[in-house]
Amino acid sequence: MKIFKILCLILPFATAIINADAQDTVRYTGKTLVNADYHHGQLTPVVGVHSIQTFRANREHPELAENFGWTYNHAPMLAYWNNKFYVEYLSDQVGESIPPGQTLLQSSNDGYTWNKPEVIFPIYRIADGTTKEGRTDVAKDLDAVMHQRMGFYVSTKNVFLVLGFYAISFDAKDDPNDGHGIGRAVREVQKDGKYGPIYFIHYNPGYAEKNTKYPYFTQSKSKAFVEACKELLTNKLMTQQWNEEADRKDPLITLQKQYKAFSYYHLPDGRVVGLWKNALTAISNDNGKSWPENASRAPGFVNSNAKIWGQKTADGNYATVYNPSEYRWPLAISTSKNGLDYTDLNLVTGEVSPMRYGGNYKSYGPQYVRGIMEGNGKPADGKLWVTYSMNKEDIWVSSIPLPVKNTMVNPVNDDFSKMPKDRALDQWNIYSPLWAPVNVEEGNLVLRDKDPFDYAKVERAFPASGKIIASFSVTPKQNDFGLLEIELQDTKGLATVRLTFDSAGTLSAKAGARYKNFMKYEAGKTYDIKLKLDAFTRFYSITVNGKDALTSLAFQPVADVSRIVFRTGSVRRFPDVDTPADQTYDLKNAGESEKKEAVYSIKYLKTEGF
Repeated sequence: MKIFKILCLILPFATAIINADAQDTVRYTGKTLVNADYHHGQLTPVVGVHSIQTFRANREHPELAENFGWTYNHAPMLAYWNNKFYVEYLSDQVGESIPPGQTLLQSSNDGYTWNKPEVIFPIYRIADGTTKEGRTDVAKDLDAVMHQRMGFYVSTKNVFLVLGFYAISFDAKDDPNDGHGIGRAVREVQKDGKYGPIYFIHYNPGYAEKNTKYPYFTQSKSKAFVEACKELLTNKLMTQQWNEEADRKDPLITLQKQYKAFSYYHLPDGRVVGLWKNALTAISNDNGKSWPENASRAPGFVNSNAKIWGQKTADGNYATVYNPSEYRWPLAISTSKNGLDYTDLNLVTGEVSPMRYGGNYKSYGPQYVRGIMEGNGKPADGKLWVTYSMNKEDIWVSSIPLPVKNTMVNPVNDDFSKMPKDRALDQWNIYSPLWAPVNVEEGNLVLRDKDPFDYAKVERAFPASGKIIASFSVTPKQNDFGLLEIELQDTKGLATVRLTFDSAGTLSAKAGARYKNFMKYEAGKTYDIKLKLDAFTRFYSITVNGKDALTSLAFQPVADVSRIVFRTGSVRRFPDVDTPADQTYDLKNAGESEKKEAVYSIKYLKTEGF
């Protein structure tokens, strides 16, 4: 009986301790899950996300890309320094980790217009006769590849460092991050935009100044640069990012388990949350000087072998950005008030453009996301900025307004001729490739498109309603080429009404498997369109320039609609969940643009219930 009484006293406390420990980890407690049959996963978009392509690969016309024509471009990193955005990414000729490799750097004053990429870490020739532990290969006329999980460091004295890792890969299946590479290179980005000399900041076993191409950083004549490098070497959170490329017993690395793609942020109590691929997580109590013996999978998170990014946001909350599926689409964001409990899941980008060039280990989708690491700058606009590759081919950035929201309270009343140009798209979501850009021009929202493989897209959210009138104008600058589709969609991205300005001068509406061609349109003429929908009856009517043009049934039933989409291309459904992982072929004329650019202008948009 005594034992029973003691157990009754102890068990509640033990249970409380267990529950406390169970709660003391990153977890997802929301109910929203992804449907990967759709590129957008049926997630609701965060209002006001702007997705901008910074680099478009082009083998056929290298001068339109980075002057090399390399088509494997991946693992971008992001920083904000000296009032500029910087993106670093690695590049291989055709496929992943097949030499030669190099690392490039882009910069932008505003995040929208980016300079042409410049080589920051060039091709590195490996000495003939070089071997690698665990391999029988012997290097002959072999170049290194780049592999880095860390791109930037800003010192306490504001010295801006960019870093890259020179690795050895003998064939398409040889891992460049096996701990047997050459070493980590570093150079300074100066305030005038020039770059300092290249040095090594850290060597892997078997390498030193005597047998490598670049000197050790201590040889630099810049005292500030040397101090910045030394400071970096003592920062355990920064060097934890070096884990995969470093020697497996490197004393610089605190947690030497082979967890991949480390990101981190601080909690209000000073503890550090670490995140790795596959949603592995752990908490450090001493700023990264020690970690639990093993990381654990964050409960509730869905994440495969792609990066997950976490950070504290400018509004005092926390965010994780990642692919919440077994595929590398969509790209989504989950938010938390305390940095541990994540309660929602919303869309950042649900686009998967065609992979124009096949290659080794090239995966479909917006992937390998990274934001701005603590200490690497805070954008003046207060938004959450992230960078990622599309199909391991093109480089993108997205800006996410804070606080994160996915609904609108007020109806739309946007007249671009009366709105400040720099604020006109604050409530709009835009998807803007380099060859299909979205801009505000002369009092109009303008969608241009000369890209045979991608499209310009904008969407505007409004309060969800079963009865809606959407009024807007469209001015097509041509009627014999190009395409503009306009859709009313629900919160999961299901379209119920679709209008099309096609390449034959016809304005049509989707009616089940067919289209109703209800009028011809002219190039250069403005069309004021009023679309009135009753989602319950599925009937909608259209007036054009004040005249009745069509009454029809919506092609797909929805309970209500909450956004309108304008897109210069058709819906994309490839790849899907059954598409083979590897694409070994190139698309025809992958580097060519359309001979003519299609242009569509939107002057206003207004929504109201009835």
